[in-house]
Amino acid sequence: MESWKRKLRMGMVGGGQGAFIGAVHRMAAVLDQQVELVAGCFSRDPENTRTTGRQLYLDPARCYESFEKMAKAEAALPKDQRIDFVSVVTPNVSHFPVAKTFLEAGFHVVSDKPMTFTLDQAAELVKLVEKTRLVFALTHNYTGYPVIRHARHLFQSGQMGQVRKVIVEYLQDWLMAPLEKDGQKQASWRLDPAQAGAGGALGDIGIHGMNLLEYVTGDRIGSLSCDKSTFLPDRALDEDVNILLRMTGGGKGYLTASQIATGEENNLRLRVYASKGAILWEQENPNYLSLYQYGKPRQTLTRAHGEYLSEAATKSTRIPTGHPEAYLEAFANIYCGAVEAIRRHIDGSPMKTDEYNFPTVYDGLRGMQFIHAAARSAENSSAWVDM
Repeated sequence: MESWKRKLRMGMVGGGQGAFIGAVHRMAAVLDQQVELVAGCFSRDPENTRTTGRQLYLDPARCYESFEKMAKAEAALPKDQRIDFVSVVTPNVSHFPVAKTFLEAGFHVVSDKPMTFTLDQAAELVKLVEKTRLVFALTHNYTGYPVIRHARHLFQSGQMGQVRKVIVEYLQDWLMAPLEKDGQKQASWRLDPAQAGAGGALGDIGIHGMNLLEYVTGDRIGSLSCDKSTFLPDRALDEDVNILLRMTGGGKGYLTASQIATGEENNLRLRVYASKGAILWEQENPNYLSLYQYGKPRQTLTRAHGEYLSEAATKSTRIPTGHPEAYLEAFANIYCGAVEAIRRHIDGSPMKTDEYNFPTVYDGLRGMQFIHAAARSAENSSAWVDM
């Protein structure tokens, strides 16, 4: 069908007025001029959807009152008009029903994390994606940074050796005050177990740390021991988690995630110590990767240096060195990978899942396994739980 001759048509569920991540998805999706937003159900409030649609210059007829009506109506449109895929940016509790509805209607899906609300839903979604053979992408956006992709190459190629110790930190302070009591939308739903699920900081940012660790090293968490805490009164979900890790390859370490760490902004940091060397990466300074290979001088690798970075890294950058690329560009790299896979599917030559250059439904299942294992451990006096 020669999809390369046109932009892909995107629909969106969620991301209306007062939302944060929806606008990020919209900017990331269109950054490389391969996608256009043409339809949406941006809120459970129809007026919010209409207002958002007007601000995005969308056809009012394609701003829907519910995601069910949207999926049905879009599927009924001619193939040259309907959406090619949907972006799901709702609170966690809605991820599964929205993704399921659109997959069953024949549409590809890009979803925010965590993939589902429950572990059973994650397993069901895996089966549905395998059955439909449609593209499902999960926006663990930190895997889109060029030097992170180079770090993955270092471990995949054997240059770093066996993982021995890992330290993952994701520290914020935005929930230091009871914002939810002042009606702050993000705080309200993220601290509500009925909307966020089993984890607060655990499910919001801890899952990113877990995904980044396994993405870079290729080593999986075998078992964990979790302690989680809530400090502010009247909150039902964790604000702070500390997790001991045992890796399947024999390494050990810890993962800490907090949203009440005074003075921190968005401090995601990964350190991996292996038998041949070590790496350090910090999300707040994301264009640099600290590399140490045993017996050699310490190095600082910078983005866009094709002479020493892997192909995976150089393909993920857009501008020369010295011009910082960061959060939105990394997010856009996830969309670029999804767009390539969707185009291939439309044109009748679908990619194999192991060829995807983005987190998949299997990564989503892995994330839900992590959340639920950590929650079980914390509920049982930090007992060791297998992943």
